[in-house]
Amino acid sequence: MLLFVAEIAPDPRDYPGLLPELAQPGSLVFEPTDGPVDPASVYWWDFRIGANWHAPLGPGSSIAELGDHPVVHVAHADALAYAEWAGKRLPTEAEFEFAARGGLDGADYAWGDELAPHGAMLANYWHGAFPHANSLADGWLRTSPVGSFPANGFGLFDMIGNVWEWTDDWFAQPRAEKKHGGSCCIPANPRGGTRGGSIVRKDPIRVPRKVLKGGSHLCAADYCQRYRPSARYAQPVDTSTCHIGFRCVIRRD
Repeated sequence: MLLFVAEIAPDPRDYPGLLPELAQPGSLVFEPTDGPVDPASVYWWDFRIGANWHAPLGPGSSIAELGDHPVVHVAHADALAYAEWAGKRLPTEAEFEFAARGGLDGADYAWGDELAPHGAMLANYWHGAFPHANSLADGWLRTSPVGSFPANGFGLFDMIGNVWEWTDDWFAQPRAEKKHGGSCCIPANPRGGTRGGSIVRKDPIRVPRKVLKGGSHLCAADYCQRYRPSARYAQPVDTSTCHIGFRCVIRRD
């Protein structure tokens, strides 16, 4: 049986300084704090031994009632393996953003320029002071069933909010796209950086990073505001959490 990354114990040789008690299969689970904390901290993340795609909150939890929710605790290799098994692909960053906009070129959000027009909740994101006070205005603390919110202009659900989604582009800082010699236009589907360039140089673990898109149920107005088609995040390919999932694409020749 194929195991997900979260179901495999990390090798201490790959993670300098790893505490012996944490060298067990597990994944990162969000837990609201009791009150305000330094937003530069990560006090709301718990590496929970035994947390994985079929036990999203750790031992004793299950997905029995979550069949229509997005899968979580998925590392990049897991998403890639599934896409290849299904005869599909992971989207590039450009493909995801184009799809997320739903035809609204330049709009702040997937549905227009107002986050909650007339008070309407149009995506699953954090409402209130992060990471301790969520009013649940959209009805959900964690993931929500696909289809809980209106589709965008392309008929796609949850392109914004709910869970972050893996793309297949290496992370690179934004830069001006260079034209190829003799070309009047930039590529239709520009690609990101390189594997080596995606690594944080000062990080002793040296794990490359791919681009996440779409934001999640943990994106908040006072913290990251990444519930926008243009938003992006650099995620180490070996790291899974309770708010990262994926979707596949089929490319037509």
